[in-house]
Amino acid sequence: MNGVPLVSIVTPVYDGEEHLAECIESVLSQTYSNWDYTIVDNCSTDRTLEIAQSYAARDSRIRIHSNSSFAPIIENHNIALRQISPESKYSKVLFADDWLFPTCIEKMVELAEAYPSLGLVNAYSQAGDKIRWQGLPYPLCCISGRQICRQRLSGGPYFLGTASSLLFRSDIVRQRPAFFSDWHIHADYTAFLDILGSSDYGFVHEILTFCRPREESNTSFATDYNTLLLGEIAGLQKYGPLYLTSAELDNRLRFETRSYYRFLAKSVLRFRGKQFWEHHRKWHKALPLHLDPVRLIGHVCLQLAESLLRPMDAWDNIQTWWLRRRRTGTQMAPAGYEQISRGKVL
Repeated sequence: MNGVPLVSIVTPVYDGEEHLAECIESVLSQTYSNWDYTIVDNCSTDRTLEIAQSYAARDSRIRIHSNSSFAPIIENHNIALRQISPESKYSKVLFADDWLFPTCIEKMVELAEAYPSLGLVNAYSQAGDKIRWQGLPYPLCCISGRQICRQRLSGGPYFLGTASSLLFRSDIVRQRPAFFSDWHIHADYTAFLDILGSSDYGFVHEILTFCRPREESNTSFATDYNTLLLGEIAGLQKYGPLYLTSAELDNRLRFETRSYYRFLAKSVLRFRGKQFWEHHRKWHKALPLHLDPVRLIGHVCLQLAESLLRPMDAWDNIQTWWLRRRRTGTQMAPAGYEQISRGKVL
């Protein structure tokens, strides 16, 4: 369409038959019509490919890319982003469990066109019955990328979003052969920190995307294993020197490391299993992060002392934790989750 920027939308999917049709329908329902859409099937074993092909047969803007072999999560997301059109000005990831509100692309492109310095554009996202990415005061819609990275690494709220909630400038995507780096537990977070070092952050103050929480998802696994704390430490190690002073970085690392030891101490007292400890040991080696056994024992003793001083609070916390564990079951790392350097799966 003459004068209207092309937006490339990509959906990496594996065994997504349950929600894929709803995801695709949300793209077809967009008020913005100048888009192309690539669905990347990662060797699905259900009806995913059949569903995708049925839509591609009806709309020429939809095409299918089928992986020749199964790719781990981060690698598959990178494969998807390599499918964007060379003519596209903007790119949008949409996970197969999620969907877009009808004006999503229109509103995001409108803001990106108004502020050419924006590298990525986010908006509120509905996650089940919750609204995510709150924190940027209205009506502020454009903020310095370096400022927002500094604010985040200083301990501010996280409202950078996820790949499925964001719009990217395609030239930035093309500049990154591997858009998501697999050295980090939360690869989207570090990709955004990279991008915002040389571009700005935009935000549309409307709910434009829907994210469907699933118990077996990476998000649930990250919560259960608290990989978010490891992610904070890893992010500070690499990006803290770019955005924080030496004193600020030291303070943040001490705080996050202390919080991590407290979490591990609670995990000792909750008798977490072999898989839990193996997972954390692997990431200690990959980051690298030295775990001091004496310090861990000290935090275990502190947790026991706090429990003795406030037994009712400790009992309530244990009950809440075990009820959640019984409801969701023992969390296992989703297939391909544990990628570290060079795309290897541990």
